[in-house]
Amino acid sequence: MSISSELSILNEVIDKLQSSFNHSLTVDTNLDEVASVLNEVAERMQDNYPYFDTKYAGQMLKPPHPIARLAYMLALYFNPNNHALDGGKASSQMEKEAVTSIAQMFGWIEYLGHLTGGGTMANMEALWVARKLHPDKIIVASEMAHYTHERISEVLGIEFKKVNADQYGRMSIEALEDILNQNEVGTVVVTLGTTGTGSVDPLVDVLALQKKYNFRIHIDTAYGGYFKLADNLTEYGLAQYEAIRHADSIVIDPHKHGLQPYGCGCILFKDPSTGRLYKHDSPYTYFSSAELHLGEISLECSRAGAAAVALWATMQMFPLERKGAFAKGIENCRIAAISLAKLIAEDDNSIPLFHPELDIVVWAPKGNTLSDISQKSNQIFHTCAKKDLHLALFKYPSRLLPNEWGHIERDQEFVTCLRSCLMKHNHHDWVDQIWSVIKSVSDESFK
Repeated sequence: MSISSELSILNEVIDKLQSSFNHSLTVDTNLDEVASVLNEVAERMQDNYPYFDTKYAGQMLKPPHPIARLAYMLALYFNPNNHALDGGKASSQMEKEAVTSIAQMFGWIEYLGHLTGGGTMANMEALWVARKLHPDKIIVASEMAHYTHERISEVLGIEFKKVNADQYGRMSIEALEDILNQNEVGTVVVTLGTTGTGSVDPLVDVLALQKKYNFRIHIDTAYGGYFKLADNLTEYGLAQYEAIRHADSIVIDPHKHGLQPYGCGCILFKDPSTGRLYKHDSPYTYFSSAELHLGEISLECSRAGAAAVALWATMQMFPLERKGAFAKGIENCRIAAISLAKLIAEDDNSIPLFHPELDIVVWAPKGNTLSDISQKSNQIFHTCAKKDLHLALFKYPSRLLPNEWGHIERDQEFVTCLRSCLMKHNHHDWVDQIWSVIKSVSDESFK
């Protein structure tokens, strides 16, 4: 669908929306000035990577689906605020319905949750609740977990410890138990999967330790959560995702794999009584309804109701169900990663880090030393960008390198690798073209 077709649909539905009110949704303004400024915006916005293109396979940047864009723009004419029903009556109900569907995807019928401005704020709430429940106990997460956990713990005044990872970038169960034996741990953060390598922490094993040490489990699946719908994970991966329902809290970002604009995160708590921890007094905000307001179970105050409208609309077109169109798209992302990993493994000049668990692939050009490999990775990254193929770079600790890297001299603590996030549902159709550019650039670097 072309952009002009999208805007034509938007014009029609705006007219329908406006006809139900006695007041105009627009304000008088100088259209010539609007056009002039927008043209300047268009000029400035050209200084960007083509995130929407299949040739952008670098960071976790994915264009929203047209239905999400249009629903968001339509809602902006109201600019609802989902802090309270007064500010977002319809959009608040849409948020509740959308979040309920997300909770059900993870196997929860009873829960407490809401949307947030993104994964960082969602994880903030999870760790804030952890502190409320266990004020004198520490929080731990894998060294490969997102840095936001350590930063948030510092903000909240909670002691935080990193758990060593294994050679697959997953949390080491042995290292976790060592920490549990020596510390009072209140919450273990389990990542499914990590934003660096897409690694899936061993949740099943963490659950076994929970029975012995009695800690809470928070699942950070901001990036990987929607793979709960995928049937083409490994047996190990499927087992970890199946076990999510036993966790105490979950974070997922619809603005990653959920086809949404920024910012749209989501926090879920298994125990609905967690809402008691949010109790506060506000003499002016809540007066239009006795029904629970989203602002009463949220650390954030004002939140974009348009984000909830966009998510709800998208989920009407793409329900969160196995074997559905959305699930197929998620599976296609993994197919793309497996295909690219196979080409890398068969290439004489490349060496994989390890087999992808979701849709992130990490590899490097071969070399005798880590510094040599790092230099070549940087060269390939920049040369590919000049050919309009956009990858990412990733620094991986040398002590975690797999056995296949054993012959390489460890002359530095980290090695810079190439990284590709194949998050677009049609990326699997473009793997050969993506690889052809990488291969030609890589081969040239060895001459």
